[in-house]
Amino acid sequence: MSFGTLYTVSVQAKGRIIKATAALAGLTLDGPTGYTHFETNKTPEYLAKFPHGKIPALETKDGFKLFEGAAIARYIASKSGNANLLGLTPEDAALVDQWVHLAESEVDFATDMILGMCKGIYVYAKPNHNQLLERQARALGTFEKHLAANTFLVGERITLADLFFAGTIQRAVQNTLDAEARPKYPAIIRHLETIVNQPKLTEAYGKTEYTEKAIQFTPPPKEKKEAKPAAAAAPKAEKKPKAKEVDDDDDDEPSVPAEPKAKNPLDDLPKSTFNLEDWKRAYSNKETRGADGALEWFYQNFDKEGYSIWRVDFKYNDELKQTFMSANQITGFFNRLEASRKYLFGSVGVLGKNNDSIITGVLIGRGNKVEAVVDCAPDWESYEYKAIDLSDPAQKDFFEGALAWDLVVDGKTWADGKNFK
Repeated sequence: MSFGTLYTVSVQAKGRIIKATAALAGLTLDGPTGYTHFETNKTPEYLAKFPHGKIPALETKDGFKLFEGAAIARYIASKSGNANLLGLTPEDAALVDQWVHLAESEVDFATDMILGMCKGIYVYAKPNHNQLLERQARALGTFEKHLAANTFLVGERITLADLFFAGTIQRAVQNTLDAEARPKYPAIIRHLETIVNQPKLTEAYGKTEYTEKAIQFTPPPKEKKEAKPAAAAAPKAEKKPKAKEVDDDDDDEPSVPAEPKAKNPLDDLPKSTFNLEDWKRAYSNKETRGADGALEWFYQNFDKEGYSIWRVDFKYNDELKQTFMSANQITGFFNRLEASRKYLFGSVGVLGKNNDSIITGVLIGRGNKVEAVVDCAPDWESYEYKAIDLSDPAQKDFFEGALAWDLVVDGKTWADGKNFK
């Protein structure tokens, strides 16, 4: 009989850890029917069960609902007839929690952030990348020293700590712990192979892929600047060549000027009564709210035929960690929108706190199609865009809150913000 339904995807390490825990606990977990990540977990039905909208998430047959990977794994371990999964004594249980927390907060966090930066989800900074690698290496050194003297992390049998650490390292050796680094950690690699090759666990963990080279950041290709047409040279006085200098087969070909820079299709739209530069000045120089505030100026001058307003939401909020890094990510996104500066205004912020935050805000763009003003940024599809209708009070409140930097969404308050102007 199934213990319940586990919402996860095949690439999710914490999902594999939970499945491994269930396998040793002798419990069966069903997969969700018709689940599509980043779609199903945003539906009202899913959010009614799991209000944070994340995976992994568990719904048991008796209706108990739980999210966060470590919490789910621990709960399933507690339902096992194998009491050793959580330790045989209170001291053992505390040690299990200690190693799980260290693996999650130091090793997996570093892998998470490095992947996010190298894939363009977060703004890339080489010093941050190096610092994360050092942080991960320090934690791995602690694990290596312990496992060099012990077969398992707690006691003489497999516990949840081993299952969790193995899943964490399996992900690291696929991404950040490459062939050059792995020889420093023979005990860790031995432990990984011991756990993932247990007969009951091979299906849960799947095949371990060992990367030869750690993931690296590849900057997006820079746009080549169009060459300016060559200026016409002033005619030179014609010189009559001497007889011996004449060569009928050595005529110079005329120079061909470079093609003029392609015109942006947005420039061909009908002229608008709304001047975006005037709005940017009003927003910068006036209080946002109030009788003579920037919002009042906006409502008096906005042209909904020539411009559109969009709500922008980051698609991968469940991967956000530190709020300052999320703010840096917004800065990076705005930097990559530079080519649309004359057509676009934005106010986007981080709401919430460390390890529980979202990125959201508003854009005001030329025309009625958001792609026309954002597709110059390579990561524009990492965000979701919805047109804002100011006649709807809730959408108008969101718009004003994003501009005034006092927006509250699902109980999360504004922590930091950035403007594109």
